[in-house]
Amino acid sequence: MTAITMEAPRGRLSAELIKFLNWALIWLGLANIPFIAMWFVGAPPRYFEIAVAGLVGLVVKRMPRVIQWAAFTAVMAYSILSFVAGLFNLGMSSLLYSMQFFAEIKPSNSTEYIAAAGVILAILIASWFLLKRDTNFAKPYYILLGGALIFGLAGTDYAMGQSMRGHYFREAPAGADFESATQKSGFATRADGKRHLVLIIVESLGVPHHNKAMSDKLFAYYNNSAIQARYDVSKGTSLYYNSTTSGEFREMCGQWGDYYELLEPADAAKLNCLPAMLATKGYATHAMHSFKGEFFKRAEWYPNIGFQKREFWAELHAKGAEWCGGVFAGACDRQIPAMLAENLKQAKKPTFLYWLTVNTHLPVPTGLNLDVDDCSKVSLQLAKEFPMICRQFAIFDDIDKALVNEITASDFPESDILIVGDHMPPYYDRHNRSQFDPERVPWLYLKAKGKSETGI
Repeated sequence: MTAITMEAPRGRLSAELIKFLNWALIWLGLANIPFIAMWFVGAPPRYFEIAVAGLVGLVVKRMPRVIQWAAFTAVMAYSILSFVAGLFNLGMSSLLYSMQFFAEIKPSNSTEYIAAAGVILAILIASWFLLKRDTNFAKPYYILLGGALIFGLAGTDYAMGQSMRGHYFREAPAGADFESATQKSGFATRADGKRHLVLIIVESLGVPHHNKAMSDKLFAYYNNSAIQARYDVSKGTSLYYNSTTSGEFREMCGQWGDYYELLEPADAAKLNCLPAMLATKGYATHAMHSFKGEFFKRAEWYPNIGFQKREFWAELHAKGAEWCGGVFAGACDRQIPAMLAENLKQAKKPTFLYWLTVNTHLPVPTGLNLDVDDCSKVSLQLAKEFPMICRQFAIFDDIDKALVNEITASDFPESDILIVGDHMPPYYDRHNRSQFDPERVPWLYLKAKGKSETGI
């Protein structure tokens, strides 16, 4: 009997090719699609994460579905954490350490975070069902093709992010030259007991980059006759690395570092940070922060660097500060200058007073008592072209107006005031992020002229 062989109909995909396409759909497509969608608006580079996802997919393709899905979930978790670390200029170790404080923030106040969570959940559900398909291709040709696609996609990501190099993953390299606003302005050298010293670190205050509307607004409220009559005004920029706590370390401890180096009193004492140094010179030391003291353990390490008195959201609220919402919901920054001024008026001795703001932490939503809904009052151009930047500047305006009102009052005690940003605003998209210098933050120094010079 003659054997009859059946050929697959011409045009039908081979079983091996179908397996390969199933694999590529999950490990190259689904694992990367939310990030690929950001190529044209800008986002942290992730060529390494693309390579990891593809290579993990090759390793687990022959394993049971539940193991493949667990591996896919782990890859997505790593990609998300790496993306967030890049966005906020954190090292992965710093980000993982910071996750213990997640319960202190309210991502549900941000439509952006809610949408992102919805997309990730949908991807994880879709992957579970797609992994029912056979992905265990074996032909060497397809394995080589898979490797080529992995590195081709990673290379495309690298190329797409070239215009934004330097904007993400800003950790201080070993041996990096140090600079800070307290150092460059000469602020700390004024500690002679004749005046108060006030340091204000403003959340996400960046240096405008080729944007005249923003440059014209930055520190504009301090350009008036009342300020000039009472203070010598100077301003400049300073290098920054990492996030807000690194900015605090930079300005008060005189080197690159972060807060977890200050959690042990003995370690903090070795650094002789500014509050501790001023305390030895007879200054009272007082810290104010518009958010919770538990966040990043500030209630623990502020005393370690020399702050004798601390006021956080609970204490400020008890003194009358209203609640302002956002992902980091706390005291309304626009109301703190009056409390700052009252603290100095009641001071019995020269005081170093430090204030860290919070309301301009991204993303800045509308509503929630932030007074940012009508942003056209700030700038018609910013309201039209950069609405969230405009909302940030609306809060900066409210802070500046309130502060200028207090520090030019006839009964405001003689004080030097240094205002500085912690880091550039960590926008995820190129349109907004490119409006800021990726390496520097601005500072403004108001140096008190003294009674003999002002006639007050």
